[in-house]
Amino acid sequence: MLDKGYPALAGLGEGEFAKLLAPLRDVAVERAGETGKAAGARGAAGPEPGRAPFLLVVTRALVPVEGMVGLTRLERGTKPGIIDRHYEPGAIERFVPIEGAEPPDERVYLVFDADRGEEFCGAVPDDAMATLAARGRTLLTMEEGLAFVTQQPAALAKNRCFSLGASRSGDRRVPAVWISQRAPKLGWCWAGNPHTWLGVASASERVAA
Repeated sequence: MLDKGYPALAGLGEGEFAKLLAPLRDVAVERAGETGKAAGARGAAGPEPGRAPFLLVVTRALVPVEGMVGLTRLERGTKPGIIDRHYEPGAIERFVPIEGAEPPDERVYLVFDADRGEEFCGAVPDDAMATLAARGRTLLTMEEGLAFVTQQPAALAKNRCFSLGASRSGDRRVPAVWISQRAPKLGWCWAGNPHTWLGVASASERVAA
């Protein structure tokens, strides 16, 4: 994240940025170890293209969503991420966490056992979200989905893109990240419309330092 330029977008020096995140290190080591043991029981102890033991999340209180998008890249890609033109001016600011998905810290925190949800490709988003809720999992927010693509670019692949249902604006739109013009794109789809190439991303929990 230092190499990608997060400190500058946050208005901090690299040392200040690192100091802000440092308290999360011990939490990550401890919780990721526990998650890894559980994942190992299902044959997925380490990172996979569609799953990450943990993600480091920076919120829009520190870095604007538009800035985060521009720092994403595809695996082996060089083109910066883009925002879909169907977001009208000021729309992204209106997509906020749903109840139960609020950040545990206003600036930085961790998300554990992130999954891009490819099993839900072709499913109606509303139905997939209900299934995940029944499993006790939480949908990913915009910031969490962008953290996924930033820290594990392989998570975003052809026919393996994902929606971010924990950020909503009070209507039927569901944010999503997919590939366009050989770059990540932050867009949205309708909650009732299935897409064969769009899963529903989720995680097990959010934890602050």
